[in-house]
Amino acid sequence: SADIATIDFTGSSAFGATLRQSARGRPVFTEEAGVNPVIIAGTSDFAGICNNLAMSLSLYSGQMCTSPQTMFIPKGGIDTDEGHKSASAVAEAVAAALDSLLGDPARALTILGAIQSPATLERVASAQKRGRLIRASAPVPGAKPARTATPALVEVEEASDLWRSECFGPIGFFIEVADAGAAVDRAAELVRDKGAITALIHATDDHLIDKAAAALGAAGVPLSVNLTGPILVNQSAAFSDYHVTGLNPSGNATLTDLAYVARRFSVAIVRRPAAA
Repeated sequence: SADIATIDFTGSSAFGATLRQSARGRPVFTEEAGVNPVIIAGTSDFAGICNNLAMSLSLYSGQMCTSPQTMFIPKGGIDTDEGHKSASAVAEAVAAALDSLLGDPARALTILGAIQSPATLERVASAQKRGRLIRASAPVPGAKPARTATPALVEVEEASDLWRSECFGPIGFFIEVADAGAAVDRAAELVRDKGAITALIHATDDHLIDKAAAALGAAGVPLSVNLTGPILVNQSAAFSDYHVTGLNPSGNATLTDLAYVARRFSVAIVRRPAAA
């Protein structure tokens, strides 16, 4: 419609691209899909990592634009306050934390909610078959006729394309990489290629954290560091956290910075000669 002057859109990248192509010069501000990465390189609170990730993966059944999806971990494992943990042991511990968190159906429903579309369940079921299944997704007992699903965890080969695109819904991928530096590199590449709205690192090495901050900042995604308590990477507030950066394929605007506000307004003046 010619009456539309400014377009705001939240949704899929495919439709976002269509909007931009058909906007005919009108400004379009978008928040689109992304693949939010997690780097697991070390911790002084292993239980905290597992519990925090379990809640992050579960909240709203992973149907948030800020939900973590792709988790990178060194093949040799990580050092923790509970001793050295293999990559497989970390994945299994996150699975156990999910089981504990969602074991009570009433509590699970308050965390997970319902699945919006049957296509989400089909997507998760398909993804579970394409790697080593660590934890299977399952409906919440007694929740029918509501559509529900707990998170699936799948170990995927680094060479696979599965983890490189958004798999919307309750699913997390574990990818083993050569070392912690490679985890940072893969995460930054993923953000540049596919976009992301959030990123998370767990590490005890300050130099690695600095490297991640630089690499992911340059890729255009905000970074959360060592979240082991009640604050989740999913919780990205508009004003304080500058939700979306506009610097990667997940969106072209930060939702509440000055440019986002100012670009919506222009000035059309009326001039008259001053009376003599």
